[in-house]
Amino acid sequence: MSTQVAFEPLIGSDTHSGKSRRSIMNAPIARRAAIDALRKLNPIAMMRNPVMFVVEVGSVLTTVLLISDLARRLPNTSFDLQITLWLWFTVLFANFAEAMAEGRGKAQADALRQAKSETIAYRIRFGVVEEVPSSRLRAEDLVRVSAGQMIPGDGEVVAGVASVDESAITGESAPVIREAGGDRSAVTGGTRVLSDEITVRITSNPGETFLDRMIALVEGAERQKTPNEIALNILLAGLTIIFLLAVVTLQPFALYSRAPQSIFVLVSLLVCLIPTTIGGLLSAIGIAGMDRLVQHNVLATSGRAVEAAGDVNTLLLDKTGTITIGNRQASEFIPAPGISNDRLADAAQLSSLPDETPEGRSIVILAKERYGLRGRELAQLNAVFVPFSATTRMSGIDLEGRSIRKGAADAIARYLREFGGGLPAEVQSVVEGIARSGGTPLVVAENGRALGVIHLKDIVKGGMRERFLQLRAMGIRTVMITGDNPLTAAAIAREAGVDDFLAEAKPKDKMDLIRREQSEGKLVAMTGDGTNDAPALAQADVGVAMNSGTQAAKEAGNMVDLDSNPTKLIEIVAIGKQLLMTRGALTTFSIANDVAKYFAIIPAMFAGAFPVLNALNIMHLRTPQSAILSAIIFNALIIVLLIPLALRGVKYRPSSAAAMLQRNLLIYGVGGVVIPFIGIKAIDLAITAIGLA
Repeated sequence: MSTQVAFEPLIGSDTHSGKSRRSIMNAPIARRAAIDALRKLNPIAMMRNPVMFVVEVGSVLTTVLLISDLARRLPNTSFDLQITLWLWFTVLFANFAEAMAEGRGKAQADALRQAKSETIAYRIRFGVVEEVPSSRLRAEDLVRVSAGQMIPGDGEVVAGVASVDESAITGESAPVIREAGGDRSAVTGGTRVLSDEITVRITSNPGETFLDRMIALVEGAERQKTPNEIALNILLAGLTIIFLLAVVTLQPFALYSRAPQSIFVLVSLLVCLIPTTIGGLLSAIGIAGMDRLVQHNVLATSGRAVEAAGDVNTLLLDKTGTITIGNRQASEFIPAPGISNDRLADAAQLSSLPDETPEGRSIVILAKERYGLRGRELAQLNAVFVPFSATTRMSGIDLEGRSIRKGAADAIARYLREFGGGLPAEVQSVVEGIARSGGTPLVVAENGRALGVIHLKDIVKGGMRERFLQLRAMGIRTVMITGDNPLTAAAIAREAGVDDFLAEAKPKDKMDLIRREQSEGKLVAMTGDGTNDAPALAQADVGVAMNSGTQAAKEAGNMVDLDSNPTKLIEIVAIGKQLLMTRGALTTFSIANDVAKYFAIIPAMFAGAFPVLNALNIMHLRTPQSAILSAIIFNALIIVLLIPLALRGVKYRPSSAAAMLQRNLLIYGVGGVVIPFIGIKAIDLAITAIGLA
């Protein structure tokens, strides 16, 4: 099964700006979430959230008592009815928050399911090509895919080279090259071949494709709780048990003091004492964190990886294709004494016109962009191209009495000696300087005379230095991994702005570095795209595989970047930190806002028996009933008001941990104390004005 339409689960996401254009409270998702909130009232489902399960049990208890009071036609049941309704609203609002977070993932999964459709595969069996439905393909099957056809399943290119439209997966319109061998052989089912023809070995069975895994990943209901989330749930459950015991033992004290309390009041006190705000939003925070990753075109296999990203200390980046473009390109022309820049550029471009390698094309482009030299038709010039050979280590062109050669310095030196000349000392000095800087020098000669040097170098991707500065501000150390010699590695590291580098690195060296960092208590993240990166991606705490990389790399990592942008880790780290900050901030707010509820309910319960407690009624709430009702209404409404924050997350700004803690304590700690006083007082004024209490 594969897709034949543009990838839709990232609806409305802007992966370049990092901002989602989707509304937090999307109307269709909200409608479905309202229905799901009712379904989640199932006690078996509610037991996974101990705080809200206790609230539901209290709601059931008050409902039973209310029905009993109504059956006996007892007077003054209005207060009991309102308490019961708001208790149910509290449960439903918490369920709605979780359902909203899940609903965004389900909407994405639904779009993917609609995109899946049967395609025809051209399977190769015993040298014969047969047409079969893509659903009948199995791992190790070979299929032929020609221009205009859909790739019927995930696989590896084993023969040929083709241009492939992967917009159905990445959302990017620019085609990519996929070819046999190397690190660009992985293809994804549902993408379309635009040119040429390739033979693909299928690597997945039906139901195990990348598209199927994406559906499973974006389904909110499938996400498991992370260790931190489990630990916080245990803490919340412990607090709930403590407050439950406190409320249960309060009734004997109330009877002794001749101020017996109704079950409705006791349940209200319990619900206001336990941390219902964070209890109701905890699951939504975790689900929304993974959903924010999807909006940035990153798929995480677990919430654990998202949380680990928020605590990363060290980031390892593969150089080739990650920090650099991947192919050495011409960066400048350095003429020999007495030779003009234009003459050198002209000769360099002419010698590179038939050269289809990335290096050759880059020379043609540099001459065009810097010196305005347009490429010429070799057929019109009656030119003879001299191809590169391992024997001569040169290539060149002969035309109109000009014999131009381009190659390594020692090869050109031998060539010049045949004409009775040699490599000028100035040119030799330039060659040695380029080599020391980690670049590759190519010497250009014409008719037995050296014209100058082409400087080939690894091109660092734009914006990398700025990105690494951002990572440094986050407290993350960056290490470049490369197989290059230390001289070249040092030059690239300086230009890119990384903190450190590991040169001449083999897969085992990468593993040893990660283990060494982890042994010091650090969390390590790594990005990579090659098969040789797979062991390190598997060992790292956060392994981000490029979607353009090999299948082995994608299977080894615990995240896949659909855009294949190595600097995306900055957004991943920010989302991880945002998840942790949001959970901590709302936990702080939840515990802090209980203070105002104590000042509302405790005086209301016992002021009649102990008038001195009226001093605690600092909000000057009108009546004991209005005080209790105001607290329980605020307790329910605050969950609704915080749903957008839980889904969007607390805004992250790169700063020290101490500064973030101080800011969050000030905003959510102090704010958690102050806001409930204002809210409960406002509700008290409203319900007494309309006669509800």
